Amino acid sequence: MKSIDPRISQKIAFSLLFLATLFVLVPVGLIVLVIIKNGLGAITWEFLTTAPRNGMREGGILPAIVGTSCLVVGAMSVAIPLGVLSAIYLNEYARKNFLTRVIKLAIINLAGIPSVVYGLFGMGLFVIFLKFGASILAGALTLAIMNLPVIITATREALAGVPQSFREVSLSLGASKWQTIRHVVLPNAIPGILTGIILEISRAAGETAPILFTVAAFYLPGLPTSVFDQVMALPMHLYAISTQIPNIGLDVRYATALVLLGLVFGVNSIATIIRAKLRRKKAW
Repeated sequence: MKSIDPRISQKIAFSLLFLATLFVLVPVGLIVLVIIKNGLGAITWEFLTTAPRNGMREGGILPAIVGTSCLVVGAMSVAIPLGVLSAIYLNEYARKNFLTRVIKLAIINLAGIPSVVYGLFGMGLFVIFLKFGASILAGALTLAIMNLPVIITATREALAGVPQSFREVSLSLGASKWQTIRHVVLPNAIPGILTGIILEISRAAGETAPILFTVAAFYLPGLPTSVFDQVMALPMHLYAISTQIPNIGLDVRYATALVLLGLVFGVNSIATIIRAKLRRKKAW
């Protein structure tokens, strides 16, 4: 039986991969284009810098933008240090035994838990038990816990990807284990760590269920003054005006979605640029 010409098989494989890429990118591109087409006209300076009024049928979405930004910054401020330090311990210090294998498996499984479960957990622990009430603090901590599994997993994979020879050379030159991790392992693992962080920034900004139980308010015209205040958030606001507010313009709904998309895209772009610069500095 005649074998297929390698050049033909290569072309077939390339075509299949190209079609698979198009199958993913085209729907995403169409969604973004529809949101831009229907929402761009409604975005004005007033829309971005004023509070909603007249039953949220007029005015802007400034409180929701500020609330979302507070929640994302708060969640990442907690999740990134805890996630990275936990991953360093598990990958560099913890002994390879049954207990650590169970812990790693549990972390992977926690990444697949529905966000509404994290919301109920956050309400029970932070809102009721610790008496934080429905507040930025309770919402940010809930989002941080939800983001931890992915950040820990991504960081562990990035640390494990650094060649063992780098560690051996550093230790042989008299550096301590922590000095080796800090000056050799982490700088080479940062691009991979940032990948997990970028994914979780998007998730933190776009989640509705966790903040619904812990922080989000239906309508608050003022801006927060403390971490114990409730806030409006873009995902919750978008849900509210789409399902609870009659006779609101479709362009306002799309404009709100476009602002949320732009906020996530802007933060992700900055993180991606930083990751690209750090990746160019890698020694391998």
